[in-house]
Amino acid sequence: MKPVVVVAGTRPEIIKLSLIIRLLRKRRIPSVLVHCGQHYDYNMFEQFIDELDLPKPDFELRIRAHTHAEQTARIMTQVEKLLKNISPKLVLVQGDTNGVLATALAAVKIGTPVGHVEAGLRSFDLRMPEEHNRRLTDHVSTLLFAPTLTAERNLRKENVWGRVHVTGNTVIDAAIHYMPIAEEKSTIEERILFDRFALATGHRAENVDDSSVLRNLAEAFAEAPIPVVYPMHPRTRRRARQNGICTYLAKSRNVQILPPLGYLDFLILMKRCEMVVTDSGGVQEEATAPCIRKPVLVTRLSTERPEAVNAGFSQVVGVEKQGILRAIETTLQKRRPLPMTSPYGKGDAAQRIVKITKKELSL
Repeated sequence: MKPVVVVAGTRPEIIKLSLIIRLLRKRRIPSVLVHCGQHYDYNMFEQFIDELDLPKPDFELRIRAHTHAEQTARIMTQVEKLLKNISPKLVLVQGDTNGVLATALAAVKIGTPVGHVEAGLRSFDLRMPEEHNRRLTDHVSTLLFAPTLTAERNLRKENVWGRVHVTGNTVIDAAIHYMPIAEEKSTIEERILFDRFALATGHRAENVDDSSVLRNLAEAFAEAPIPVVYPMHPRTRRRARQNGICTYLAKSRNVQILPPLGYLDFLILMKRCEMVVTDSGGVQEEATAPCIRKPVLVTRLSTERPEAVNAGFSQVVGVEKQGILRAIETTLQKRRPLPMTSPYGKGDAAQRIVKITKKELSL
């Protein structure tokens, strides 16, 4: 029987695909796991394979490229060769990275259908490379697994050709499944200097590649009315070092910089923090999980996760220092009750996706 090829290349992708990978194997559906190489260091990919107790990738592509075009082209070329040898029934991708688009294009050009997990998200912000990636991937996919009704509506408006299924988001499955394991195994709390803190993350190109925006964020964290724990993405750290921002933050007693964290440690920090300040789409979703339920300040000008905003979990606060500081202060002073349920489903998205895949492909 031809296998389902699951392709992942970044931390969020392996987290969101982890329970799908488990279910495919549990239900004895032939599957192949490919690491497409977008994140190629241990802390940003392999650590998550180990932590989540997943099988090692069957194939690992080592892609080292410095531009979007180079990275996309190299992944396309290598994935195409691999898929020709495997001849899969379906290629399954998740999200909106260069690796996702490259894999989807490589697959359809040799006649292999694509299943897109987390289809239909739209920020309508064309500055974002991810917006182009997700739109193009949706339009070449055969199976589109939309996490919400909003995502489904986006796909219907664009008249995509593939078959759309609303499934919920697998990040909620992951948070629910792995939180008890995190509580048992993580020791991250021993390293945190503060009793109460905000948790901050940032990695988007439009934020970290703009030195003025990155400095705004750093100054907001240093001056925040609550201490900030800041696990720093490698991309952000490089830019911060180049602009002297790392030195500035190191002098602040209000900010604790951490290296990139494993998923279990990050889950514990999300559960422990007072609020999350982030430009990450996945973190906006994770914070709505019933085992976390934290307010999120989105340091961007737009978001492709409007469901979290509409439900009262998130607010888009921009990237200006004073706006961020006001939002942190308001969140601390006016604690609004958050919904008990997540707008991204109840934790059965992976089961739905595997069930639909099995039915659609007659596996």
